[in-house]
Amino acid sequence: MRNFLKVFGLVAGIAALPAVSGAETLADALASAYKSSHLLDQNQAVLRAADEDAAIAMASLRPVVNFVAQGAWRQYDTTIPALVPYDSVSTASLDLTAQVVLWAGGRGRLSLEAAREQVLATRASLVNVEQQVLLQAVSAYIDVRLQLEIVALRQSNVRVIDQELRAARDRFEVGEVTQTDVALAEAALAASNANLAAAQGQLMVARERYKAVTGHYPANLASPPKSPAIPKTLEDAKSVAERGHPSVIQAQHQVAAADLNAQIAATAFGPTLSGSAGLNKDLDGGYASMSLGLQLNQTLSAGGRNAASYRKALAGKQAAEAGLLQGAVQVSEGVGQAWAQLAVAHASIEAGRQQVAAAQRAFDGVREEAKLGARTTLDVLNAEQDLLSARAARLEAEANRYVGIYQVLASMGLLTAEHLNLGVPSFDPEAYYNAVKNAPAHSKQGKALDRILGKIAD
Repeated sequence: MRNFLKVFGLVAGIAALPAVSGAETLADALASAYKSSHLLDQNQAVLRAADEDAAIAMASLRPVVNFVAQGAWRQYDTTIPALVPYDSVSTASLDLTAQVVLWAGGRGRLSLEAAREQVLATRASLVNVEQQVLLQAVSAYIDVRLQLEIVALRQSNVRVIDQELRAARDRFEVGEVTQTDVALAEAALAASNANLAAAQGQLMVARERYKAVTGHYPANLASPPKSPAIPKTLEDAKSVAERGHPSVIQAQHQVAAADLNAQIAATAFGPTLSGSAGLNKDLDGGYASMSLGLQLNQTLSAGGRNAASYRKALAGKQAAEAGLLQGAVQVSEGVGQAWAQLAVAHASIEAGRQQVAAAQRAFDGVREEAKLGARTTLDVLNAEQDLLSARAARLEAEANRYVGIYQVLASMGLLTAEHLNLGVPSFDPEAYYNAVKNAPAHSKQGKALDRILGKIAD
């Protein structure tokens, strides 16, 4: 049993074993999760929608040009004394008009800046989603390996108890033990088989979770690489998180956008100056006309709507500012929790090492004493169960330690494809934004946008 457990155990740490040739590595699993995540696809589409809001804000600064072609035919009642020398008439005209807001207290510029701040906030939110996807991949990968180890332990336990059952039956034949000892061994074997079935079920669950995260079932999983580096102190980790965690960055841009929205609401109290130009062509009479105009518009009373909108915008700004402060608190708390969980895992590994060593000595001693008649079969079975529990706890602590390091990275905002150097083509948030920020229609920029959309669809 001891040799078997040494083969399958994680005594040296799951990160220290060499990778098996042709096996799927943790980096492979992370890359697969990144490429196949529908959650990332969904939030990338949300970001593209935010990019289009910036394009819409840009378009609002430009003239709006309309073209209207009109045609009409009119029939007159000829029974009435003629007022015109004909009884029907047709008309046709073409109108081309352009309108632009010349001044509105800076509303257009503020709307564009607010839209850009929302784009930056959405980008930060996407980074958070990326961290979630990658952390799930790490957890799923390690969980599959852990469940494989637990199944190996349970299989070993079944073989050992089966040996104890045969030994109990042999000793019963020669009168060294009673039928009760045999029954105890039979019950222990049945319980061990049930535990093995449960462990195999947990492995199946872990495999399904792995498929959901990476898009395929695990095959031959290599030993995880050396865990990435993290800061030496909790204070250093919190400092990194408070400066650069995507949740904090998102909240900062939301505060900026809320402030701009309050300024936009304030412009409703001022006037709006618009300009217009028009060209009309009468197709019947053959004459054409041109027009230029200015319009100054000022709302004198809106029933309190503008004031309410402004107060609402101010409340939104205050809520965003409070959200930023609370977000910083939550990020700091998240780092502290992840750090504490990692410390618990480290302590559990050391305690587990001592527990396994003691349980192994106890099992060896009880089994030898049983051969001399100083211990019962029940004593041997209990000692075997204690050793099994210690081994399983040690394996779980090793797995928790490895995943815990990635949880610390995620709490700091560093669990990204770029930081981990996964070597996968990462999503470029600038590409789509740069293609649409100037609100292209039918132009070279529009053709470039079509190419980008084609790549996204592929």
